Amino acid sequence: MNVLLVNTSETTGGAAIACGRILKALRNEGVDARMMVRNLEGGGEGVIPVGGAIRKKWCFLRERASIWAANGFSRDNLFYVDIANSGIDITRTKAFRKADIIHLHWINQGFISLNGLEKIVASGKPIIWTMHDMWPFTGICHHADNCIRYNAECHDCPLLPKRGFRDLARDTYDRKAGILERADITFVGCSKWLAGLCGKSRIAEGHKVVSIPNPIDTATYAPSDKAEARHRLGLPSDKKLILFCSVKTTDIRKGMKYFQDCCRILRENSADDMEVLILGKNGEALGSTLALPSHALGYVGGGSSLADFYNAADVFVTPSLQENLPNTIMESLSCGVPCVGFEIGGIPEMIDHLSNGYVARYKSADDLARGINWVLNEADYQALCHNAREKAVSCYSEKVVAQQYISLFK
Repeated sequence: MNVLLVNTSETTGGAAIACGRILKALRNEGVDARMMVRNLEGGGEGVIPVGGAIRKKWCFLRERASIWAANGFSRDNLFYVDIANSGIDITRTKAFRKADIIHLHWINQGFISLNGLEKIVASGKPIIWTMHDMWPFTGICHHADNCIRYNAECHDCPLLPKRGFRDLARDTYDRKAGILERADITFVGCSKWLAGLCGKSRIAEGHKVVSIPNPIDTATYAPSDKAEARHRLGLPSDKKLILFCSVKTTDIRKGMKYFQDCCRILRENSADDMEVLILGKNGEALGSTLALPSHALGYVGGGSSLADFYNAADVFVTPSLQENLPNTIMESLSCGVPCVGFEIGGIPEMIDHLSNGYVARYKSADDLARGINWVLNEADYQALCHNAREKAVSCYSEKVVAQQYISLFK
């Protein structure tokens, strides 16, 4: 059985990290799997780049320009939508022809166009589409917020400055639905939440929709001595450390406002022994807005060095307002570190409330602060850490997830 995984990037972004982990998990179980990418970044084993430099840039720019022009040259939400009007034809490649199963992941921003998707469907090969956001079953958006028009037909899209019954969302939705209507396809939600939303969309009508979580290497992301981890990283040994991660802290969907308010509330309640660790770009800028002392740690790609940062922390917090199945929560749990996050998306499936962390009321900075304080000062902390690790091993380990995919492939 030969499986071809398809994702825009090799390592950049949550979908790329998850796809790479699925590739590794499958290969470890003896599956002949490859990962085809437009953006080759690490050159990992089994990763195949496709498309020339000029072609890749042209496809990306053409799509952005089309969205920009169709919306009266407004840049509003320019990167929150994709219309897939330009891309690379992967069906001509040797790897595609050899594959028994095509396993799509995040294919946007000028990688696989709707024309390309149509050719993949026309090949007759079975398709698995692991969804890392909502785009596979909506018109053009990756996150629909409170909009449910995608259940029947997208139109009058809230993310478009130029809206109407026949806008970009409606045209793309109708084309996508027409292509996938005749496809041999199974949709896979990384969370039960996402799979549930997909099942309501007309695009998924008549197709199988299942939920399989992303995997994690529980040997790399494993508990280690907290004091030693802090010593290696030059972090204080006498403080309770709150870890926050984000590649792009300026994205309003990451909930910075609520995290800032949360830190202020903790400070007002005399949390003199708490400090914040910030993993990601522009950490200094974010730290300057927080009421608690902070440490900007920069961007860390992954592996054992990233696991050190989790192990140095006492609690991991994610104030995100939109999430599927965050790799960061999975990594933290696997290192035996309790988590706190809002009740949104797949987060409540990962954080078992009052067992391995705290699920806060959506958009409540007060409850987010209450959850952090509960983990650090009120709960049986060792029990939380034990439960966190057990959740990761039993639900997200590579072998457990790989076997679910192998059963689906068969």
